[in-house]
Amino acid sequence: MKILSFLLLLVLAGCFSGCRQEERETVYRPGTDLLEQAYTTFREESLSERRFKHQNIEPLIRKRMEGSSFRVEELGKSVEQRAIYQLTYGKGPVKVMLWSQMHGDESTATMALFDLFNFLEGRNDDFDTLRSLLAENTTLFFIPMLNPDGAEAFKRRNAYGFDINRDAARTASPEARILKQARDNVIPDFGFNLHDQSIYYNVKGTPKPATISVLAPAFDEEVNMNEVRKSAMKVIVGMNELLQQYIPGGVGKYDDSFYPTAFGDNFQKWGTSTILIESGGYNDDPEKQFIRKLNFMVILKALTDIATGAYQDYGETRYFDIPDNDNQLTDLLIRHLQVQRDSAAYLTDISIKQGNSSVTRDASFIEDLGDLSVLYGYEELDAEGFQWQAGKLYEQTYASAAEINQEEALSLLRKGYSAVRVASPGGEAKELPLIILYEKAYKPSRPQIGEKGTFFISKNGRPHYAVVRGKLIKL
Repeated sequence: MKILSFLLLLVLAGCFSGCRQEERETVYRPGTDLLEQAYTTFREESLSERRFKHQNIEPLIRKRMEGSSFRVEELGKSVEQRAIYQLTYGKGPVKVMLWSQMHGDESTATMALFDLFNFLEGRNDDFDTLRSLLAENTTLFFIPMLNPDGAEAFKRRNAYGFDINRDAARTASPEARILKQARDNVIPDFGFNLHDQSIYYNVKGTPKPATISVLAPAFDEEVNMNEVRKSAMKVIVGMNELLQQYIPGGVGKYDDSFYPTAFGDNFQKWGTSTILIESGGYNDDPEKQFIRKLNFMVILKALTDIATGAYQDYGETRYFDIPDNDNQLTDLLIRHLQVQRDSAAYLTDISIKQGNSSVTRDASFIEDLGDLSVLYGYEELDAEGFQWQAGKLYEQTYASAAEINQEEALSLLRKGYSAVRVASPGGEAKELPLIILYEKAYKPSRPQIGEKGTFFISKNGRPHYAVVRGKLIKL
């Protein structure tokens, strides 16, 4: 399969946007094996977690200022005077601009761009034909971190408190002015607007997380179509073909209502075929490393489709076959749980989230109660016939959390204890399925919105499940 993919690319070397449709259908389908091999080979190992800062990527940029395949320039500075860079690759007629981390806590695509930089700099290997194809037919302009001040605090907005993505019309922030000026200098044919979305977006009508969401933004209030927007839709159709092989049913489409101050909408309005990519959630991928891989693969495929003109073969009507995304996911959904309150009993579903998805997923809380049959959970439990039971504080005080092993912690849970007190801080408290108290008072969780996600699910007074910090543990 790898040899076949490589031979197809060799044939493709002389077949760019001028190819007849039937020729492109014959010779061009980039193999997923080739894209996977490229990711594995060129992944930037220094970026392995979602939270990183400008100081972590600046050396990776500055080392490419000399003797590199890239032309590197500083476009300007952020509010807090951090440099914003553009890296340019290739010399072809089709201009493509990609910008990431406009929101400081949306870093998945940024990691993928540095993987892509490594790939484009490679030499004398199985990917040389693909690199030549991109270099000779496109000029690629990358802005890997537009909001370095937001990245410093891992927050969405810039140091003014602005959402840069709502500053396209006024350009009151330096970051917005930099992006607008970069666009005006380049006049790109295609633009990739790279973001992260909440992990709680799902594909509408399904329990599947919208692991990747896409959009060809509208350019006017009437949501009209023109050739610029159609080209963006066609690129997205090709991207979706690849993504369905990895996340079948896991691609959603954003609402395309026109937003007059948003950059994506205005790029489209200014004549750049603009593709929005939003990285959402995927089970057991808190650092979004699998989604990073998807970003690398789908961006590289899209750039190849643009370089060869193959995107023209996708019908834009297939864009509308991509289902909409929705916001109906939670981390843990417990259905049909009985709660006793005073002398009355009632039935409820419980939605628990494990914290702000843009920061961490370990500060759990009860997000909603009642009939939550319209919601879906990354993890679900049908608790029909079970009852809510508050956790107890164990009577004995331990010297430290280090005294408690996993076996003892599970034994305490089976007896209905969810919290223990320690005489001194320290130890591996985060690894234990218990609430560790040093000086704080113990307050049992109640079935109320905003309460901590720690309690028991019992039958006849015996705990069968524990929920500790939003994690379900079968006892």
